Amino acid sequence: MTSFQRSIASYEAQFGSTPKWVAHAPGRVNLIGEHIDYNDGFVLPAAIDRRLSIAASPVNHPEILIYSEQEKQQVQFSLDAPLLPSGKWTDYVIGVVEYWRRLETRPVGLKLAIASDVPYGSGLSSSAALEMAFATLIGEVWGLELDPVAKALKCQQVESDFVGMPCGIMDQFVVGLARKDHFLKIDCQSNTHELIKAGEQFPALLIINSNVKHALTDGGYASRRAQCESALFKLGSASWRSVSMEQLLGSAGKLDEVELRRGRHVISEMHRTLEACERIQASDYQSLGELLYQSHFSLRDDFEVSCPELDWIVNRMQSLGGREGVYGCRITGGGFGGCAVSLVEPEAVERVTQIIAHDYLQVFGVSADFFLTQPSAGCTLSKL
Repeated sequence: MTSFQRSIASYEAQFGSTPKWVAHAPGRVNLIGEHIDYNDGFVLPAAIDRRLSIAASPVNHPEILIYSEQEKQQVQFSLDAPLLPSGKWTDYVIGVVEYWRRLETRPVGLKLAIASDVPYGSGLSSSAALEMAFATLIGEVWGLELDPVAKALKCQQVESDFVGMPCGIMDQFVVGLARKDHFLKIDCQSNTHELIKAGEQFPALLIINSNVKHALTDGGYASRRAQCESALFKLGSASWRSVSMEQLLGSAGKLDEVELRRGRHVISEMHRTLEACERIQASDYQSLGELLYQSHFSLRDDFEVSCPELDWIVNRMQSLGGREGVYGCRITGGGFGGCAVSLVEPEAVERVTQIIAHDYLQVFGVSADFFLTQPSAGCTLSKL
């Protein structure tokens, strides 16, 4: 069953009735433009066809009752009480409630069941899917439906300020604004976006989950953001968009070695993202794949967010190369584990998957997961 169907089934099993709505939000994969959404950069994500669903109905008392299929437990909290973060997954829901009830809304109690096909902690943005799906739901129920951009910005605020994960705008934007068969080029300085169509001959998007888990709230993500901000301050610039590579390298004496590497990644990744848009529009998938490899090596060496398992996956995919139908591969998401995204000829997917699955298990004793996806639509709400 799909997450849509499972959310309804879980709701009926837990609450003994049929839900009134189902909010349905995708995960996302970022093709290129990593760790630069919070540095005024350009990013190029797409929604994937793995989704998170929330089945819900109103209740006549001021409480939110949540059942999670994954956690196999029911949680509840009062709308009349102060809402504070607890360090648990429920913070993403509680944070949306807290920020939305500060607006001109009519808070109404809800009971809901959550089911998801988006792997948690894999770099495919299950958190943004949960935030945006729930925000879409309570916007309808509470009588304040924000436009997709405003909703995405508010959910980013929830994740940064309430959950304590200082993220950029990319995840919430693409979950809310994605279109089928398109990548979303996002200008993270102006908060504007442009749809980049994937042509009919666009390679298969093969996502490889290393099944190495990460928790970005452990400081790895926040420390890199702080390092970027420190470097920018020392350079005397208001934005990375106004710093050229020549200026960065010419000012190396002002920065420590770590700050220099962080800045080098930010600037080079911006250029790679813009070039990737051109390569997609020109159907030059060989060059596009090379940009993915360059991005990975920069994330590995300059931003230091990769890990041995993902480095192995990327290196093995590169060794297969064109003779096996592989165009390119790189880590995607926040890093420290999770997934790699690759571009593969459709007819080569089965053989490539078999090779990587066999060799990865032999080397690491862990089974990788694989799934094909395609650029998909953003968040929706269905009334049953």
